[in-house]
Amino acid sequence: MSVEFKDYYATLGVARDAKEEDIKKAFRKLARKHHPDVAEDKKAAEEKFKEINEAYEVLGDPVKRQKYDTLGSNWREAEQYQGQAPPQWSGGRRYASATGAQGQGSAQEFHFDGTGFSDFFEQYFGGGGRSGQFHGFGDEEGFAEEMHRQANRPRRGHDVEGDILVTLNEVLHGTERPISLATTDPRTGKQDTKSFTVRIPPGAPEGKRIRVAGHGGEGTGGGGAGDLYLKVRYAAHPDFRARGGDLYYDLDLAPWEAVLGTEVVVRGLQGGIKVRIPAGTTQDGQLRLKGQGLPQGKSGERGDLYVIAHIQVPTQLSDQELALWQKLASESHFNPRS
Repeated sequence: MSVEFKDYYATLGVARDAKEEDIKKAFRKLARKHHPDVAEDKKAAEEKFKEINEAYEVLGDPVKRQKYDTLGSNWREAEQYQGQAPPQWSGGRRYASATGAQGQGSAQEFHFDGTGFSDFFEQYFGGGGRSGQFHGFGDEEGFAEEMHRQANRPRRGHDVEGDILVTLNEVLHGTERPISLATTDPRTGKQDTKSFTVRIPPGAPEGKRIRVAGHGGEGTGGGGAGDLYLKVRYAAHPDFRARGGDLYYDLDLAPWEAVLGTEVVVRGLQGGIKVRIPAGTTQDGQLRLKGQGLPQGKSGERGDLYVIAHIQVPTQLSDQELALWQKLASESHFNPRS
């Protein structure tokens, strides 16, 4: 199977030299528009939302973005190694990736469907699809003999690893995801597809490895199949940032709202929440909404939602507004530098 290149800059609609803040703004705008919770066509929105998240996962991370930019037009050359370094020779010893599980060093290709990430992402930025290595020998004859010996003894199939994109709402309630894993043997061209359902429990922490027994590489010589491990990755949300079980929400306030106090409705995972902003709220001040975060641990107790105040200053003023600000400046005794 050929891997399709993903132009993440085109997905977000930004230039290749876009600044980090511009990439973030583009993501938020698109994510709000295509978020499955608000779109009429939820299925189409879900697919678009995943594409946007994948692009932001790479371009929003300086390290991944640099790797992506370096990959550039050479991505097809890198594809032949399936995201792995080519076989290395060191001190007369050959090292080959134990990706075939048959002990012959041939790399099987793995293609996921239903995880929320494309094959392109999985190959270059995800779990890589496989794990484990065996070591070679000092000469070709010894190498071939060992390959033959390993190929004819019972050998458990290798484990396969990938990533699975999970929205915060799925973390809140838990979900079941239909997944398919297609395997291609490059020696024979034989393809095999396994379909199954993965259960993601409520409160699954980011980075959790979900084990799907027996869905890894096939064993040889009567050996059992390996396992599939899917690592939970939280989908970026246009409004919230998740840290463990807690959520953080940036709330923009006008200067007079911060000074005088106000009531606003902020978005929560289960709908709007009325919040009282106290008078004298300062920049980056935090309000804690207990129990409005994500479930945690076996108890399922939810974390908190923190509302972070961001005071915005108007940049375009009418003549009347300007006069009022000038009057305030002349009458106020407040000195921020005292």
